[in-house]
Amino acid sequence: MNTDTSAVTLPPPGFGLEPGAMGDPAANAHNPHNPRVVSMDDEAYTPPTYDEVFPPLAAVVAANGQSSSESMMPGAMMSNIGQKSYAKMAVKSSIITQVFYVPLEERRYKEMNQGFGETDSQSGRICAEIMKNTGASIEMSLAKDQSLTIVVTGKQESVMFARREVLNKLQTQANVNIPIPKEHHRFIIGKGGSKLRELENLTATKITIPNPNDPSDLIHIVGPREGIEGARHEIQLISEEQAKLAFERLSIPRVYHPFIKEIKARTGAKIHVPPQSAMKDEIVVSGEKEAVLEAIDWINATYNAKKMKTTTVSLEVNKCQHKYVIGPRGSNITEILEASGVSVEMPNPDSVSETITLRGEQHQLGQAITMVYAKANSVVISEVAAPAWLHRFIIGRQGKNIRNITQNLSNVHVEFAEGLDKITLEGPPEQVEEARRALEEISRDLQSRLDFAIVKIDPKFHKHIIGKSGANVNRIKKETGVSIRIPTDLERSNEIRIEGSPEGVRQAKTELMELATRMENEKSRDILIEHRFHRTIIGTKGENIKDIRDKYNQVQITFPDPGMKSDVVTLRGPKQDVDKCYKFLQQLSLELAANNYILNVPIFKKFHKNIIGKGGATINKIKEDTETRIEIPTESSDSDVIQITGKKKNVEKAKVQILAIQNELANILEVEVSIPAKFHQSLIGAKGRLVRAIMDECGGVHIHFPSEGSKSDKVTIRGPKEEVEKAKVKLMELANEKEQANHSIEVHAKPEYYKFLIGRNGANIRQVREETGARVVFPTAKDEDKTLITIIGTKENTEKAKQKLTALIKELENVSETEMTVDPKYHRHFVARRGQVLREIGDEYGGVTVSFPRNGSKSDRVVVKGPKNCVDGAVARINEIVADLESQVTVECHIPQKHHRTIMGAKGFRVQAVTSQYEVGIKFPDRNPAAEHAEDKDGDVVLNGDNNSDVSEDDKPKKCDIIIITGKQENCQRAKEALEKLVPVTEEVEVPFDYHRFVIGQKGAGIRGMMEEFDVNISIPPAMQKSNQVKVSGPADNVENAVKALKARVEELRLTDEDRRLQNFAVEIEVDAKYYPKIIGRKGLIISKIKDDHKVKNIQFADKNAANPNIITVVGYEKNAMAARDAILDIVHNLEDQTTVELELDRRIHSRLIGTKGRSISKVMDSYKVDIRFPRSTDANLDLVTITGLEENIEECKEYLLNLQEEYLQEMDESVELQQYTKPPSRHGESRQPKADNPGFVVRDAPWSKPPDTSNTMDFPSIGPGTSSGPKPGAGSAASWGAWKR
Repeated sequence: MNTDTSAVTLPPPGFGLEPGAMGDPAANAHNPHNPRVVSMDDEAYTPPTYDEVFPPLAAVVAANGQSSSESMMPGAMMSNIGQKSYAKMAVKSSIITQVFYVPLEERRYKEMNQGFGETDSQSGRICAEIMKNTGASIEMSLAKDQSLTIVVTGKQESVMFARREVLNKLQTQANVNIPIPKEHHRFIIGKGGSKLRELENLTATKITIPNPNDPSDLIHIVGPREGIEGARHEIQLISEEQAKLAFERLSIPRVYHPFIKEIKARTGAKIHVPPQSAMKDEIVVSGEKEAVLEAIDWINATYNAKKMKTTTVSLEVNKCQHKYVIGPRGSNITEILEASGVSVEMPNPDSVSETITLRGEQHQLGQAITMVYAKANSVVISEVAAPAWLHRFIIGRQGKNIRNITQNLSNVHVEFAEGLDKITLEGPPEQVEEARRALEEISRDLQSRLDFAIVKIDPKFHKHIIGKSGANVNRIKKETGVSIRIPTDLERSNEIRIEGSPEGVRQAKTELMELATRMENEKSRDILIEHRFHRTIIGTKGENIKDIRDKYNQVQITFPDPGMKSDVVTLRGPKQDVDKCYKFLQQLSLELAANNYILNVPIFKKFHKNIIGKGGATINKIKEDTETRIEIPTESSDSDVIQITGKKKNVEKAKVQILAIQNELANILEVEVSIPAKFHQSLIGAKGRLVRAIMDECGGVHIHFPSEGSKSDKVTIRGPKEEVEKAKVKLMELANEKEQANHSIEVHAKPEYYKFLIGRNGANIRQVREETGARVVFPTAKDEDKTLITIIGTKENTEKAKQKLTALIKELENVSETEMTVDPKYHRHFVARRGQVLREIGDEYGGVTVSFPRNGSKSDRVVVKGPKNCVDGAVARINEIVADLESQVTVECHIPQKHHRTIMGAKGFRVQAVTSQYEVGIKFPDRNPAAEHAEDKDGDVVLNGDNNSDVSEDDKPKKCDIIIITGKQENCQRAKEALEKLVPVTEEVEVPFDYHRFVIGQKGAGIRGMMEEFDVNISIPPAMQKSNQVKVSGPADNVENAVKALKARVEELRLTDEDRRLQNFAVEIEVDAKYYPKIIGRKGLIISKIKDDHKVKNIQFADKNAANPNIITVVGYEKNAMAARDAILDIVHNLEDQTTVELELDRRIHSRLIGTKGRSISKVMDSYKVDIRFPRSTDANLDLVTITGLEENIEECKEYLLNLQEEYLQEMDESVELQQYTKPPSRHGESRQPKADNPGFVVRDAPWSKPPDTSNTMDFPSIGPGTSSGPKPGAGSAASWGAWKR
C-alpha cells in the first residue's frame, strides 16, 4: 500500500477528524478497520458521513432516542447547559405566513392577459384594498395553468381576516343551508359573537344565523367548498355537543331556596338559585341529562320534605341590629343555616319592619333563635366626644395613631363624622370599651396641648399669603410649628384656620394679621410700555429686570404674555414703592421711545445699491455718523421703504443723507399739496388702489398722506420733476371733484320727527333726493348729536334739499291738538299689551300723543296731540284701525280634531303662515283626547242612553272640531279655504317593489329628501309584503306634487332599467382558441382598444375547460357589440391568411437577436409585420425558431435573420481566436484541463445526495386551504430535508 499523502486532499480542520485518522500513517497502519484510511490505488479516501461531520445537538439526539454517550459530542455540553435558559428566552414570532391557491375553475375574475407581477387588474385592486383594511401583506402570482397563488403575511388576526376576505372576493362562492336546532344557535355565536367570528376567519366563510325572532332554524354558509365543509363540520360538532345537555326551569317558592342551595354540590348539574333580593321563585338546572334529572329529583324531594316538616317563628330585633344578623355578604345567615338547619328571612332594608322570620323543623328552631340573638348582640355602638378639629390629630399622620389603637382590636370599626364633635365606635362590647378608653385618653391629651384660631382675611389676599409655590405660608408653618388651612377659591370663604400649640397659634395669627394689614396698604398700578420694548427691559436671561426688582424689592412687576401683544405692565406692592417704580419705568420707557424712533423713507428701488455702497461702506458711514439703525429691504422684496430707527434728531439726519444720495443720482423733487383731510380716504381708495394707480401712472412717484387722526391737510409728492407735476395735477383734479360732490350742510331737527321726515318705506326722503339730487344722512345710534341731519352733494343741490327739509320741519313743529270719537268697545284693542298699538302709531307719526279715556269710563273721546301733519296722519290711522275692527267677522271652520296637529305644523309654522298672509286671527279648540279616541272606534257612540233621539249626533258639529277665524270677511273666507286645503289626504301610488330600495336611497336619504321637499309623509310597505302600493299623506297640493315626483322617479328608474337591459345584449363568436393571444394582444392592448373604440361593456373569452372553449362573448349595446364582433372577426381573418415557417438559428445568438427586454426582436417584428417565437428551454430542438405572418413578409424576415446569424457567428469566431493572443501563456491550458485532482470537501450520506420524496406532504406541503393527508412528523422516517421544525 502506498502511504504517500502528498496527493491526498484532506478536509479542512475541525470537521470531526480525530488525530491519527489520516495525519498519522502509523496510526492508520495499526488500525486496519479505520474507515478513514486513504487508499492511493483508487486515488480517493472514504469521506466522513454527514452525521459525523455535523453531529446533531444534544436535545435533538435525546429526542430521537440516541444514547447519552452519543449526545456528548463537541457543542452538546453547551447545549445542555443553556437549554433551560434558552427555553425561557424563546419568543414566538408574532408574524405568520399563509399560502393558498385558487384553481382556474374557481377564480371569480379570469383576467387572461394578466402578466407576472401586474397589479393593474381587478384581482390586484381587491388585494390592495384588503391590505389597506387589514394591515397584512398580500402577494399574488399566476401559474401556467392560470391558477392563482396567494401569500398572506402579517399578524395572526390580520392574516386570518385577510385570508377570509381574499377567498370571499377572488374565489367563486358556494353556499349551503344547515338545519340546526334553534336553542343551539347561541352556542355557535359565542359570547359577543366571538365564536362565530373565529369560525368565519378559520374557514374563510360567511355564516348567517337567523334572528331569534325568525322561526327558521337554517344556518346559511357562503364561501369556498373546502371552507364550507370545515364550517359545516365545526357547527355540527357544537350542535351535537349541546344535544347531550339538558336545561330545566323549576318553580319553587323562594322561602325554600336556602335549603335547595345545600344540594348544589351533590350532583354534577349546575343549579342556579336566584338571590333573595331578586324576589323570584324560578330555579334553573342545566348540564348532562342524567345529572339534570337527578338534580330535579333532589330538589323536588327536598322541597316536599321541608314543606311538610318546617314551621316558622318570628323575632323582633332592632332594625339597626339586622346587619349584624346578616353578617358580611350574608355569612351569618349561612352559618346559622349550616349549624341549625334553619333559614333566616330578613325584612326588606327599605321596610320599617323589625320582624325576622325563622323557618325550620320544630326541634331546630331553639338553637337558631339563640344564634340570631347572639349575632344581633355581638356588636355594640358607642360614641366618644372629641372636637371635630382634633379628629385629624387623633387619626395621626397616615393613620398612625388610630392604627396603634385598632391593631389589636380587629373587629372594631371607628368612624369620624365630618363636622361633628364625636367619634363613633362599632364592634364587640369588650373591644369597643377598650378602644373608647384609648380614644378618650388621646383626646384629653391633645386638648391640653393644642389650640386653634380662626383669622378672617379677604380672599383676594389669600394667594399673596400663600406666596410663590407656598413660600410665605410654609415659612410661617416652619417657624411656628402650626398647621394653617387656607380655603380654596371655590369655597369663597375668608376664614383661615390655624391649629397647633397655643404659643405657635398666637404667633402665626399675629404674622398673618400683619401680612393682611400690609397687603391692605398695597396698591396695584398699570403702566403702558410699548410691547416692542418689553424684551429690552427684561434683558438677556432677565438680567435687566432682576436689577430693577432688586432695587424695588417690595414691588411685584408682571409683564403680559408675549403672544398677547399687550402694552400693559402691572406693578403691585406698597404704595410708595409702587409709585417710585412707576416713575422709574415711565422714564425708562420714554428714553427707549426716544432712542427707538422709527421713520420709513421710500427710496426708489434702483438707488438702494448706491445707498448701501461697495461692501456696505456708504450705509455703514451713515449709521456711524447718525448713531441709527437702518434696515434696507432685500432685492426679492417688493417694498422700496428703508426703515431708520434711533433718536428722532438722528433719524431725521439719516433721512436727509439718504435722500441727498437719491437726489444726486436723479433729478428728485419733493412738493407738498394741501388737500382737506376729509378727502384723504377717498383719494387713497380701497386698500390704497386709487393712489397706487396714480403713482404707477406717474412713473412711480411717492405720494405720502398724513397719518389718520393727525387732521393735517399736507400731502407730500416726491419723485422726478416732470412726474411730480403730473401727479400733483391729477391729485388736485380728483380733490376738486370730491369737494364739489361732497359739499355738506347741517340741519337740526328733533329725533321724533325723523320717521315722519323719512315717511313710510322712505317715501318722503326719497322724494327729496329725486327732486334735489342731494343725499340726506340721518344720525345713527352711535352718533353723539342725535339732532344733526347732514345733506351731502353739490352746493346748489344741498341748498335745495335744505329748504325742503326746513319747510317739513317747520310743519312738524306746528303743534296742534285734535279730538276724535272712538267707540269704547274698541278701546281695549288700542291699549292692550301695554299700549303696543298706540306706541306704533306714535313712532310712525312723529311722536304724536294719543290719549284714551281711563279704563271703566264710558267716554268715547280720544285726544291726539302733536305736529299738525303728524296729528292728521295719526287720526287717519286710528280711523282706519276702527274701520277694520268694525268690519271684522268671525267664521267657523269645521275640521276633525285629529287633523289639527297636522294643520298647525311643527311649532305652528303652517297656521302662522296663514294668519300673516290673510291678516286674520285663528283660534284652535282645546284638545279633547276622549273625542279623538271616540273617533278612532268603529260604530256609533251613544251618550246617556239617547239612542232613540231623532237627531243624529253625527249631524251636529262637535265643539272640539271648530276652528275660529277672526278678521275681514273676504280674508276669513280665504283663510278658511287655506286651512281646508291643509287637511291631510292620502293617495296611493303604484311603485314596483323592485324600485323601492332605489326610491328609499342610501340610509333613507332619498325618501327623506322627498318628504322634506314636499312636506308630506311617504309610507313604503315592508319588504316581506312585496307590495307595489306606496302611500303619500299630507296637504292635498303637497300630496299632488309628491305623487308627480314619485311617478317621475319611477319613470327614471324604469328608463335606467331598460338601458341596463339594452347594455347587457350579448353576442357569441366562434373563434379557434389558438388565436386568443393574438386577439388579446400584448398586455391586453388589442382587446382593450376594441372595447374602448366600440364602447362595449365586456369581452369574455371561454375557459379552456369549458364545453366549447372556442367561444368569445361580447356584451354591450347591440350596435356596439356587433361592431366589436366584426372587429374581432377581421383580426381572425387576417390571422387565418398567415402561414408559419420554422427556421434553425444557432442558440448562441438568440440572446443577441432578442436584445435588451426584447427591444431588438420587437423592431424586427414591427418592420416585417411578422411574429417570431424562440424555443423554450424544455423544447427538443433549441435552435428552432418559428416565424408567423404573410408569406412574402416571412421570406424577407427569414433572409434578414440568416444574414444576422452569419454576422454574429463570424464575430464569435474572431473573439475566440483573439483570446489565445490576449490570455497569458501560464493560463493557456486552464480551460482545457479541468482540475480533476482537487475534488474539494466531500461527505457521505448528505441530505442532498439522495433525491427528495416529493410524495411526502410534510416535506412538500400542498399550497391551498386543503388539509394534508401525508405523514406527520415523527410518524415515519426522518424527512429528507432535515428534522421537522415547529
